[in-house]
Amino acid sequence: MKKDEETVISPQQNPNTFLSDLKELFKAVVLIFNVLPVFAGFWLALYFTNSTFTANWDVFLLIMAGSTSVMAGALILNNWYDVDIDTIMERTKNRPTVTGNLSLKAVLTLGIIFSVVGLILLLFTTIEAALYAFVGWFIYVFLYTIWSKRKYTLNTLIGSVSGAVTPLIGWAALEPANHTVPIIMFLILFIWQIPHTFVIAIRKYDEYKAAGVAMLPVVHGLAITKRQTVIYIACLLPLPFYLASLGTTFIVIATILNIGWLILGISGFFTKDDLNWANKMFLYSVNYLMLIFIVMIIVTVPWLG
Repeated sequence: MKKDEETVISPQQNPNTFLSDLKELFKAVVLIFNVLPVFAGFWLALYFTNSTFTANWDVFLLIMAGSTSVMAGALILNNWYDVDIDTIMERTKNRPTVTGNLSLKAVLTLGIIFSVVGLILLLFTTIEAALYAFVGWFIYVFLYTIWSKRKYTLNTLIGSVSGAVTPLIGWAALEPANHTVPIIMFLILFIWQIPHTFVIAIRKYDEYKAAGVAMLPVVHGLAITKRQTVIYIACLLPLPFYLASLGTTFIVIATILNIGWLILGISGFFTKDDLNWANKMFLYSVNYLMLIFIVMIIVTVPWLG
């Protein structure tokens, strides 16, 4: 993998460009979507332990700052390692590692610093929370980015584990996460990420193929990808019922969202426009995740003290 270590940050670099580069480096949208489940896990832990936010605001600040920093570090290291394939893919061509606005040495240093600082902050909450964060970081950086992404279609499942630990981090900051609620939250995130990633791979099929990334549709074709997408979405159907403690409203909304996604997924078997279908699936999956966790929070709001 070619890494040009001579490129440095230009002193005359436009501040707006620099901020834009940082946004690309941190993968801001991805980071935000990973932070939301951390907050939801923490919030629901407060609810089920009869605690209040005001009594745990210090833990909240540590858990949010620490988890955000660890995840940012992992994403930065992913950018550092993937610079060669990022130069090929259209959607990643503006990353500062590709444009040369930031040196690869600086990016590597930032990734390590953010990761270490984040883990230290989490250790001020509980060892368990820090452990979940480290497991997610290790899986994403080493098992996904470095080992499996370019070689095996199982990279999607491996990467999904790293993203699914986020609610466990938030919950474990207050009490051990051996509770049904955080476990089901983990399963929802794990299963959700697989069809979500599959449709991204369909949307960016040509780019992944050119870059030599072993995504399922590239290696095995669209037909099997569609079938597996529907199977994983169907696996989400029973999960809301294990969260009956959140009330009927949550179960009903989550079930409607699951059925809607399943119907849209099945429609892919009959469409002639795979790209249009994949775009609809992508938008649905993004909104699905956001709504699921927002509803979890909303149905427990009245207890806030």
